[in-house]
Amino acid sequence: MGGGRRLATNVVLTYDSRMSGKERLSASVDAELIVAAETAVAEGRSGSVSAWVNDALRLKLEHDRRLRALAAFVASFEAEHGAIAPEDIQSAARRARVGAIVVRTPAKSAARRSQRKASP
Repeated sequence: MGGGRRLATNVVLTYDSRMSGKERLSASVDAELIVAAETAVAEGRSGSVSAWVNDALRLKLEHDRRLRALAAFVASFEAEHGAIAPEDIQSAARRARVGAIVVRTPAKSAARRSQRKASP
């Protein structure tokens, strides 16, 4: 009987130490996101649904921080040099496309899709 108590105490202590700095959250989540989280756990890409949600929230936080930094940079640039003209944006986009590495061309993707549909 004494051994069982010690085991329960150890489990509680281990759980508490792992959960330090964590808070329980109740949120409504789209069904397809729950499926995605559960699939990630089943495939071993995440340790738990909670870990998957934590990763998603962390990515969102980092994304929002980057967007704010970019907005601040653009505002600072425009304050010093004037508004960025639409033509300048289009020119920069063209230069970026020229330098981009194509991973899959649209024609190849369409051909693969039609081959898959034709296969029984």
